[in-house]
Amino acid sequence: MKHQGPPSSPLHQPGIHESGYRHVSGQARYVDDVPLPPGTGHGWVVTSPHAHARILSRDATAALARPGVRAVLFADAIPGDPIIGPIVHDEELLASQEVLYVGQAVALVVADDVAAAKAGADAVVVEYEPLPAIHTVEEAIAQDSFVGEPHVIARGDVDAALAGAALRVKGELRTGAQDHFYLETQAALAIPEEDGCVTVLSSTQHPTEVQSEVASVLGVGANAVVCEVPRMGGGFGGKESQATPFACMAALGALLTGRPVKVWLNREADMRITGKRHPFVGRYDAGFDEQGQLLGLRAEIWSDAGFSTDLSMPVLDRALFHLDNAYFVPTLHFTGRACRTNRPSNTAFRGFGGPQGMMVIEEVMSRAAERLGIDPARLRARNYYGAAPRDRAPYGQEIVAEHNRLPRIHAELMASSEYAARRAAIEAANAGSRWVKRGIGYQPVKFGISFTKSILNQAGALVLVYADGTVQLNHGGTEMGQGLHTKMIAVCAHELGVPTSAVRVMHTATDKVPNTSATAASSGSDLNGQAVRDACEVLRERLRGVAAAMLELSDEHAATLRFGGGAVTHPASARSLSFAEVAGEAWAQRVSLSATGFYRTPGVGYDHASGRGTPFYYYAYGGAVCEVEVNGLTGEHRLCRVDLLHDVGSSLLPTIDRGQVEGGFVQGMGWLTCEEVLVTDDGHPITVGPSTYKVPAIGDVPVDFRVELLPRAPQPGVIHGSKAVGEPPFMLAIGVVTALRHAIGAFGEGEVELRLPATPEAILRAIEHQRGAG
Repeated sequence: MKHQGPPSSPLHQPGIHESGYRHVSGQARYVDDVPLPPGTGHGWVVTSPHAHARILSRDATAALARPGVRAVLFADAIPGDPIIGPIVHDEELLASQEVLYVGQAVALVVADDVAAAKAGADAVVVEYEPLPAIHTVEEAIAQDSFVGEPHVIARGDVDAALAGAALRVKGELRTGAQDHFYLETQAALAIPEEDGCVTVLSSTQHPTEVQSEVASVLGVGANAVVCEVPRMGGGFGGKESQATPFACMAALGALLTGRPVKVWLNREADMRITGKRHPFVGRYDAGFDEQGQLLGLRAEIWSDAGFSTDLSMPVLDRALFHLDNAYFVPTLHFTGRACRTNRPSNTAFRGFGGPQGMMVIEEVMSRAAERLGIDPARLRARNYYGAAPRDRAPYGQEIVAEHNRLPRIHAELMASSEYAARRAAIEAANAGSRWVKRGIGYQPVKFGISFTKSILNQAGALVLVYADGTVQLNHGGTEMGQGLHTKMIAVCAHELGVPTSAVRVMHTATDKVPNTSATAASSGSDLNGQAVRDACEVLRERLRGVAAAMLELSDEHAATLRFGGGAVTHPASARSLSFAEVAGEAWAQRVSLSATGFYRTPGVGYDHASGRGTPFYYYAYGGAVCEVEVNGLTGEHRLCRVDLLHDVGSSLLPTIDRGQVEGGFVQGMGWLTCEEVLVTDDGHPITVGPSTYKVPAIGDVPVDFRVELLPRAPQPGVIHGSKAVGEPPFMLAIGVVTALRHAIGAFGEGEVELRLPATPEAILRAIEHQRGAG
């Protein structure tokens, strides 16, 4: 058999992360690893000890007398706008007259080293007058304390549908906060340049926002600021908007001291100062017929926005957009409000409100199944989107039947996981086991892909080809470990026909690609991949003409030239030139070897006033079968087996996508089972490190973890048929809750009362309730 060499294109093939070896060897350089310029100062943030208080006085005298302290900066030192914010400017960079949460920045101390900066911060004297504070969603509702306006989505006569329903399911569901717990905490290094300009190295998902807000704070134009992102050690949404204040502080310190300044947070400071996933309260009233068909749903959801707007309104929007998840809701009335409280400003987190919205209808489905005595998987399947008229989302967007992969995923995963046989075996085993019960659950996911703010659905790229045939690639996306750079290298190499080793991806920087959108909403590959392809196509066509001339081909034959394997080949004659030869000749012929690319997502838009539109370009689908074992004496549980089947279209890089599916599931499992953000009644955080805040560890990963990507599922109109993968798998973990409900239900009759997160304490309380009910 003839030996087959490596494929000429890296796309749709297994591949390693472009920084994988550097990650495991310690060679990957993050902001905190960048060698510091001589004279660099270190900033430490002075924060509020009160949830709400008036600032009566501030005194830096003692701090400035400390050894090594160079400056103490208060709000009145800001030369430009002291108010920042990603959408609404309503956050003081440094509080001037009033503090609004425990941990709010009041001053920045700049010193020769971190120890001196901390000592200086401890010596800053701030006198406060405590004021009444709002700590809960209920308190905010009672005091009419909200951010933004209500968002309402409605369809049909839901009251009539509920009144005529054979089964009514009413209740309330609370979902908690979640700390991002990225391995690399917030960090920024600002280096002053000539003429009042500044370069900021920031661990941010949104370099353009950092550039814009730094310029605003300093009172200069955006052209005076360059933001560069080497890479991030995790982001998960926590560095979409909340990296910005620390970059602004570093830049302010650099401007006022004339020296580079680095602001870095340790884990305790990061968890105390920054916002989390939005906690939500949801109230629902659902109606079903005798067979378990959903007839109508009224849902009200409230999020805890914290002290400022941040990204709370688009998070709320996405939560409302996903109250349906995989199910057609014939009549509905959805209302959402974001509550202003005296807590850190909650922000983006993987799923961006989608998980909180989905949990409401999944709670409805589980309770309805328990009341009707139906397998929850069967009830869910009865309510999937399907052919018209069951093909319209609550906001009117069509769920295109040929692209609706819910039925296919359900059928394939039910078969491959042997769900029915396992469920029967579990129920038989539970009947004979008093203290240990097992449970199994199926979870479908439908998740919309696009920024819900249409203007953000755009991206740019800059590709440079050198005369030796090597390539530098710049694009507007940021790398936080998710493999975006790896995918963009593959797209670039494919389009130009060069090996990936010939492509070097550069740090994301605003002086290379301007006006970027955040790397968020699972859209990094979709947007930036199209922009990279656009730039490469321009270069390829320029090089095609050069190669045709070198091979003495007509225009007609030039069109048949193939770029691949590091060569440009004429198939008919089998003559070829190396890519380097063509690039060198292009330079000699004075043909431009740089090109920009641009992409904007077509056909998306949404009208808040009417609650109608097409907010998403397409949907990603997935399914999970989860099996758990619960200890009835301790409330502890373990994941015995998980089967995931996830739709990523024609995967750009299957190994990268598989990692995202696995990681997303485990992070979702953490939110739902073990990660509990605790705060005292007066607003002081309790969980400020891994000793008190429990993220999933290796022992929490399923013993038997089976992950498959849905084959033969290309998505038209997306870069090389692929689909977004960052956020959708997170919600597959909701299947763990369904499995836990099954196991807990085996301890007694009736509906299961399980609070989230499903910690051992919560599970044990649910078991005790079940025993009492039985």
